[in-house]
Amino acid sequence: MSNRPLRIAMVAPPWFELPPRGYGGIEAMCADLTDALVERGHDVTLIAAGRNGTRARRMLRTYDVPQGKRLGEPLPEVWHTAATARILEDLDVDVVHDHTLAGPLLARGRDVPTVVTTHGPLDGEPGDYYRQLGDSVHLVAISESQRSQAPDLNWAGTVHNALRAGDFPYRRDKEDWVFFLGRCTPDKGMHLAIDAARAAGREIKLAAKCSEPAEHAYFDEYIKPRLGPGVEWLGEVNGDRKKQLLARARCLLFPLQWEEPFGMVMIEAMVCGTPVVTLRRGSVPEVVADGVTGLVRDDVADLPEAIEAVDAIDSRACRNHVIEHFQPETMAAGYEAVYRKVITRSGDTPGTPAAVTPAPTQADMAPVA
Repeated sequence: MSNRPLRIAMVAPPWFELPPRGYGGIEAMCADLTDALVERGHDVTLIAAGRNGTRARRMLRTYDVPQGKRLGEPLPEVWHTAATARILEDLDVDVVHDHTLAGPLLARGRDVPTVVTTHGPLDGEPGDYYRQLGDSVHLVAISESQRSQAPDLNWAGTVHNALRAGDFPYRRDKEDWVFFLGRCTPDKGMHLAIDAARAAGREIKLAAKCSEPAEHAYFDEYIKPRLGPGVEWLGEVNGDRKKQLLARARCLLFPLQWEEPFGMVMIEAMVCGTPVVTLRRGSVPEVVADGVTGLVRDDVADLPEAIEAVDAIDSRACRNHVIEHFQPETMAAGYEAVYRKVITRSGDTPGTPAAVTPAPTQADMAPVA
């Protein structure tokens, strides 16, 4: 058995390009993971839609144009899965890493193992879906909280999501308003964020994706009646504008109403030096260091007091926490260990777990002094 580089087929969803120009959390994670795996010396073939903005050795397209405008329709993902199956027939790889929902259905017929990251909740039908797949796929959770929702599944590991700290600005001095960033859905608790900000006497800026019918319905019923003085609706924000808003805000207010599997927005805020005020749901205790990088509360009634208490949080500690725990190099090392483990289990052993390759030295990734 050797430590030779692995040949990895990375299967992204068909909705947005890699990396996405705007919305697309899974695609952003796939892009960062692909680049970090290449930096570790692995041979990555990307199967996706649209342009290739990653360092993958090659990209094999299913759709020339990403299908984001059809998000929620079943056919684009099913078509993408069928096209991926044909592509994989001609690829010589050690492992397939699939980030789609439909793709794992075809894993049982493959000669190489399929690793699947479970990007969403696992209660109810989603968990039952993966139970039907059995040991044909090797699952990776994005938090221990998510994994605990369905401990009986065929888990191969838990690997937290990550981001590149150098892509986000750091700002020590904050403005007086609080920020909500997410989607227009009840489980993100945007209406509760408005109520908490008003109770604290703070202005709140709201930035959220609101494009699907259910999102519009939530906005009309819960958000529109709350708009007015001190509440600014920005709509969906992306790119540099989103990053600057995160860096300027007094805190990110994130009153979750569900068991959040991970919550990328929390590490995006912290890496900008902005503390997170949130509730103890899902992955929050794994992501936010209570009293160090934010304030975690058990009751929504305690959020106004927490908004006022964030002055005690050190912005440098927020950024350094992300650099130490949620960088792509750490994520890639975790997935490499999973790949080698499942390859060994399958009986095709191209290598044993290698020592973690040191990340390239980057000044913009250094902890804030």
